[in-house]
Amino acid sequence: MRSLFRQVSADPLRGFMSPAWRSVDNQRAKSSLTNDEITKKRSDLFGKEKARQMSLINRVEKIEVKHVGPPEDCTLLMNKGLSTPFNCAMHIQELLMSRSVVALVNGQPWDMHRPIEEDCELRFLHFKDEDPSLSNETFWRSGSFLLGYVAERAFKDEHRVDLCSFPAPNVTSGSFVYDVDVKIPGWKPSQAELNCLSRLLSKLQYEDEAFNRLDMDASVALQIFEDNRFKCEQIPQIAAQSSSGSKVTVYKMKDHVDISHGPLMSSTQLIGRVSVMAVHDVESSDLGPLKRLQGLALPKQLPIHFWAYDLLCRRAALLNTKAPIPHRPTNTARLAIAES
Repeated sequence: MRSLFRQVSADPLRGFMSPAWRSVDNQRAKSSLTNDEITKKRSDLFGKEKARQMSLINRVEKIEVKHVGPPEDCTLLMNKGLSTPFNCAMHIQELLMSRSVVALVNGQPWDMHRPIEEDCELRFLHFKDEDPSLSNETFWRSGSFLLGYVAERAFKDEHRVDLCSFPAPNVTSGSFVYDVDVKIPGWKPSQAELNCLSRLLSKLQYEDEAFNRLDMDASVALQIFEDNRFKCEQIPQIAAQSSSGSKVTVYKMKDHVDISHGPLMSSTQLIGRVSVMAVHDVESSDLGPLKRLQGLALPKQLPIHFWAYDLLCRRAALLNTKAPIPHRPTNTARLAIAES
């Protein structure tokens, strides 16, 4: 049987597909871009927009950042619109750099690599805090984001992939998900194929890749995601619900670019054990048939024996994720899109 997945460097064959691939309609206009070309285009546009925004900073202003928490309370003078919580951690303690999942800036959840805009109080959060709920939600949300990364890179170019959305994190569900249009009717992945998807995901924990956030005008976001029919419908409503009425939050990890309200975790090196456990069929009344990728991950700070983790994976794969089915956005209902 022929493979539907790519072969990457020296990795083993990424899965062996059932004959269902033969009935797939892969006819696209010759002018349409491949998955790789779309990925590169989005990454380049994200980089150009970030460079444009940075060029608007004409002078460096100082802000006072009061750090509260271990190893000690202290006050730092940092650069407005440039310095991030991660930069602050560099001045305080290396442990804060390596273990912090997300920060609190004046009590508000804040990405570790998001520039700070004003004088503030800063706290760092990690998985072993007395109350790790915010860190756990951030970790789960980041897991969904990474499932999108896997979906866009696992398949050969003749199988076009369109990311639809992922719901707000629900830690009690036992897993995180991402709904994707893979355009392969009848595809039921084997355990070998799920293992291949998992390997693509688990490689990230050794790469220490940062999640970079950028707030941009909806018109720029529409340009970045013009090749994705789902995102083009979602962006106007996301922008309308923003505080400015016109902004969209976009993240970049390596060359992967996607929409999320955030925050996302500091780096992929925070991931410990991680797996893609299942792929479910999801039917949206107005978006059509989708594939729901379901994943499970544990932080590196919380090691677990392999048989206990395997038991968690099997249990989670059998559970109903209870995540909402995505629908086309309307003027009266908030879409359950990549987010909060």
